[in-house]
Amino acid sequence: MAGRNHWWGKQCLKGFYIWLSRFGGAHRKPRSFSAIITSLIGIKLRGVTKIATTRLMPLHVGKGRNISTAIADIIDYVENPQKTDFGKFIYGYECDTRLADAEFLLSKRQYANLTGRNQGADDVIAYHLRQAFKPGEVTPEEANQIGRELALKLTKGNHAFVVCTHVDKHHVHNHIIINSTTLDCQKKFRNFWGSTWAIRRMNDKLCLEHGLSIVENPKPSREHYGTWLGNKKQPSFQEQIRIAIDAALEEKPKDFEELLKKLEAAGIEVNRERKHFRFRIPGQENYTRCDTLKGDYTEQAIKERIAGTRTVKFRHASSKKPVSKVGLLVDIEAAIRSGKGPGYERWAKVFNLKQLSQAVLYLKEHGDMGYEDLLEKANAATTNFNTLSVQIKDLESRMNANAELQKQIVNYAKTRAVYVEYRKAGYSKKFRTAHEAEILLHQAAKNHFDELGIKKLPSVKSLREEYTDLLEQKRKAYSAYKQAKNDMKELHNVRANVEYLLEISSPPQPQRSTEKSRQ
Repeated sequence: MAGRNHWWGKQCLKGFYIWLSRFGGAHRKPRSFSAIITSLIGIKLRGVTKIATTRLMPLHVGKGRNISTAIADIIDYVENPQKTDFGKFIYGYECDTRLADAEFLLSKRQYANLTGRNQGADDVIAYHLRQAFKPGEVTPEEANQIGRELALKLTKGNHAFVVCTHVDKHHVHNHIIINSTTLDCQKKFRNFWGSTWAIRRMNDKLCLEHGLSIVENPKPSREHYGTWLGNKKQPSFQEQIRIAIDAALEEKPKDFEELLKKLEAAGIEVNRERKHFRFRIPGQENYTRCDTLKGDYTEQAIKERIAGTRTVKFRHASSKKPVSKVGLLVDIEAAIRSGKGPGYERWAKVFNLKQLSQAVLYLKEHGDMGYEDLLEKANAATTNFNTLSVQIKDLESRMNANAELQKQIVNYAKTRAVYVEYRKAGYSKKFRTAHEAEILLHQAAKNHFDELGIKKLPSVKSLREEYTDLLEQKRKAYSAYKQAKNDMKELHNVRANVEYLLEISSPPQPQRSTEKSRQ
């Protein structure tokens, strides 16, 4: 009976494959099963949304090349100095970017020695992950950081990789080369069914965390993180500038220059040196050009609004609206009872009863407070979160330095015998060619020690003990970090609900740290 079921299953699968091979035209040449599935997915999504901004490609040795050449070719391409601002935007995880090809090759040899499996022509030697971003939305530094985070999520930290950010085109993009062999040289990374969509999901999540645009579904539109959150997040710098412009226009300035003075009086820096006026609010690193605000906020549109030839319904509430000193619960209850007014109508469209109940519960549990008290608590929570983020980042930096030193000491010890023979051979070119990977690793280790100014190498045991201590410190800090993050998010959500419902325009708040710490 079991044999019959097995035969019937094979016949069904065979019939399904034949049907798939005929899909899209009876006279087409039969294609592979994976190609047919890929085309079906593409047909299903065509016209709905574009392919994600990531692509994972397996790399093989290919004809006419050996493993060493194949690895060197791809790494030389992605590390091209002309594309990476002369190596400024290259990052290596568990490998020296200058010797990544040699280290990858050495791991293949160790894998073969440990497992007894040799690298075949069809085996995957590495994976090439391409990651693109919306033009003009991300800096090369941030793009490189996002590439690191994506590669770490995908590999779970078990594979060495190189992240190269190319800046030679109009759009910044990453090339990530992942060693298929694990760090312990015992296993290999296996691409899995649906990895394309899994990587896309990881990438979208990272873009949201960094406040970047993503490909939303099901609609083919891009949405900013602040909008996607339902404006629960603090408004972006551009949005805060628009709010300030609306507030200044409500004061009826007589001309554009007077409006600029009102913005400066409100704490906004105005740059008049170039063709387009540029604005910068406290906490903002780069200026925002007036014309990039678009719509009713370009220079021409603002002048028309001042002259009265352009009528615009104010999108933001004036900061002049008085706030009750008694307690926010009283104001909220009054707004709900009235059930009318632009503030309530706007809030009702953006938020829901669940979010309102969360705000009310928070105020009841923590004691009813005034708006100033809530703002002070939100700012304190943000400051605490940023402090812990910096602390964790410092611990991670020390841990990375410790791990790198351990690795170089191990490499130095493993390759010392080969290097001694190389020296005895009079630095023979023939000997170097035969043992190039080991020699390069040995020299890299020595250079690393020289850069650190180390005269006497510490023991690996002492370094491991130090690493364990740092890890324990990070775990404790991370526990407090998670609580601080939750507190900050809760307070800012409550503040956002209160401000929208009561038509309060808050002053610019301290910016939250975008550094993502990993446990």
